[in-house]
Amino acid sequence: MSTTNKRYEDDSFGKIAVPKDFLWGAQTQRSLNNFNIGKETFSNDFIKAFAMQKKACALANRDLKVLDSKIVNLIIKAVDQIIKGNLDNQFPLKIWQTGSGTQTNMNLNEVISNFANKLATGKLGTKKPVHPNDHVNASQSSNDSFPTAMHIASVIQIQKKLIPSIKGMISILQKKTKEFKKIIKIGRTHMQDATPLTLGDEFSGYEEQIKNNLQNIEQAYKKMLALAQGGTAVGTGINTPKNFESKFISHLKKITKTSFYSSKNKFEALSFHGPIVDTSAALNSLAISLMKIGNDIKFLSSGPRSGIGEIKIPENEPGSSIMPGKVNPTQAEALTMVCAQVMGNNVAISVSAANGHLELNVFKPVIIFNLLQSINLLSESIYSFTKNCLIGIKPNKEIINKNLENSLMLVTALNPHIGYDQSAKVAKLAYKKNISLKEAARELKLDKKLNLDKILDPKNMIKKK
Repeated sequence: MSTTNKRYEDDSFGKIAVPKDFLWGAQTQRSLNNFNIGKETFSNDFIKAFAMQKKACALANRDLKVLDSKIVNLIIKAVDQIIKGNLDNQFPLKIWQTGSGTQTNMNLNEVISNFANKLATGKLGTKKPVHPNDHVNASQSSNDSFPTAMHIASVIQIQKKLIPSIKGMISILQKKTKEFKKIIKIGRTHMQDATPLTLGDEFSGYEEQIKNNLQNIEQAYKKMLALAQGGTAVGTGINTPKNFESKFISHLKKITKTSFYSSKNKFEALSFHGPIVDTSAALNSLAISLMKIGNDIKFLSSGPRSGIGEIKIPENEPGSSIMPGKVNPTQAEALTMVCAQVMGNNVAISVSAANGHLELNVFKPVIIFNLLQSINLLSESIYSFTKNCLIGIKPNKEIINKNLENSLMLVTALNPHIGYDQSAKVAKLAYKKNISLKEAARELKLDKKLNLDKILDPKNMIKKK
């Protein structure tokens, strides 16, 4: 950093050079210097959520006469720029920093302070008239502000992105369930032929899985509506004025248009992240279901001539750089890769949440990084899979019927008439001689006793709904 491109800011450690034209201050710069680890930074979504927290705090402090309205107005002007995304380049700190997120909290405080002061005086680094700690951070601690921002960001992204994506997928699965309800096909267990069902039955299983996961997510994420704000350093609320929590919540509800409320036990809210653990577990369950669905689509569309090939998937792009005409299940592959990442994120969140020590969990940055990544990856991959694959799936009736007719497991329908052992003889003879079940039954002289056409009709093996 050349002398012409820097200015000096100070904190309790003394003066430090910071880039001249950027808005952060001393504590942000020390974090940049000391924690040059990896490339992962906090998402813009998280920073905007943190700015919403700062705005609600400033308004609460104004109402309670902690801050002068002129100071608050300047803070709000700065905060609104962050929320609009106009200051995205002012938040460079890495995830791998202090476990409380203090440095990112101070990054917000310093940027807001300097932006406000530049508006008021045209100068940076003065801490006047708006001080990053005394004013922007008034009635707060990093220990309650950071987890509050964690919840705000997660709730907003789940409501805005994830739930609409899941509902869109459910809608298409419902249509496919109805569309395929009369298409009878062979079932498979252990990857071996089993008794018949409809393609609609198969898709109804996918539909129900995703519906159940949506319900789990909605139950889990609503626990994150409870906020730690007001607990300050250890949960006791030291340095907060009376009624601060209620004023904060009232303003935050208006800012976010979301029904947040104050956590009833701040000691729990600071030292453990149960609502996030529960939400991550629900996302993990969704990933497990999506992995199963994505893999099933890959199996069912495999071929086109040497695999199962019972469904056709949209041909979106060439599948191979060497094999002409190849179509690969790329959307299913992308979806299942996302699922693997989400499962890994859940492990990281679980380990991190278990590392709450005494009055504070000190793995907060990695917890929120992984949770927001899971939310966003799932939202976008579900939308992509639904739009580019699921909606365009068509049955390959020729192969479905061929597989159904050739299946030996239709023999199961003979069990009530001739018993398990005799039915097994029919199946084994048919397999050995590569003949149909009806031909095998005739060879064993069972055709005179039984109406084979009726018994071995797949339509009669499916319960009427």
